[in-house]
Amino acid sequence: MLSYFFKRLLMIIPTLFCITITVFIIMRMVPGDPVLLAMGDIKNPELIEQMREQLGLNKPIIIQYFHWLSRIIQLDFGHSIITGEPVLSAMFERFGVTAQVVIISVLIAAVTAIIGGTLAAWQQNKAMDTAIVTFAVICMSIPSFWLGIAFILIFGVHLQWLPTVGYVSPLHNLTEGIQFLVMPIAALAIAEMGGILRMVRSTTIDVLRLEYITHARAKGISEMTVLFRHALKNTFIPTLTLLGLIMGSLLGGAAVVETVFTLPGLGRLLVTSIYGRDYVMVQGIMILISTSYVLINLLIDMLYPLFDPRVKL
Repeated sequence: MLSYFFKRLLMIIPTLFCITITVFIIMRMVPGDPVLLAMGDIKNPELIEQMREQLGLNKPIIIQYFHWLSRIIQLDFGHSIITGEPVLSAMFERFGVTAQVVIISVLIAAVTAIIGGTLAAWQQNKAMDTAIVTFAVICMSIPSFWLGIAFILIFGVHLQWLPTVGYVSPLHNLTEGIQFLVMPIAALAIAEMGGILRMVRSTTIDVLRLEYITHARAKGISEMTVLFRHALKNTFIPTLTLLGLIMGSLLGGAAVVETVFTLPGLGRLLVTSIYGRDYVMVQGIMILISTSYVLINLLIDMLYPLFDPRVKL
């Protein structure tokens, strides 16, 4: 297992190298000059050229890339072109906010979907199955930002149960922090629940037709034990793969929900940096997101044998 783990870690290096090249080139292809955007209404050619030289944007693009790559290897992500703040500290500060929302919402969606999908497969083609499948389709059909706006109108404006704007870290004030996170977590959890639920249902239906399930039932084991002890392990591997993909994508793709609820998360920072042509910040965020995505998938691969001993690494 350790040799497999280290081989996969080594495979991350060329993957991230290709990502750095792709991100660097795409950012240079985006129309707009970051220096002119940062200077605003100032029309001073000498000052503009001085800032260009300071940022290294007057050098050939290949030199710019290798200069940036050498700094990244040393974990020096530079400073934002727009705000001047250190990119590394800004990323991890926002990453903490996004991780809170994404991890909790995926866990809630997974637990709910696993229970609901297993019960739907058990009651296949019956009323419970129809109701659960209908709920899954509705969840998949409603965008997370629409759910967020609906939650704000209902629970924030009309009922005034929860705050609608702003963010307080749970580390500073647990009660207020939870209040600010309830609606974005609920919006993301419901939006992702449908796909997980359908995956669990379809795989559980296939597993319930296997001979070892029939043998377990013939031994007089209760139906709930058959479902959640014997069938769940074999149905969980495809679901685990889907959860890894969802979590990896949401770490960088929760910008819409973060914008709706004005959360200072990583996705919102990425969108703002793209609009401002903040090359340094965008490149740093993409490296962080890509690394997180690759590490999550590596962790998922390492967990496979725990649920199915037949899987060999």
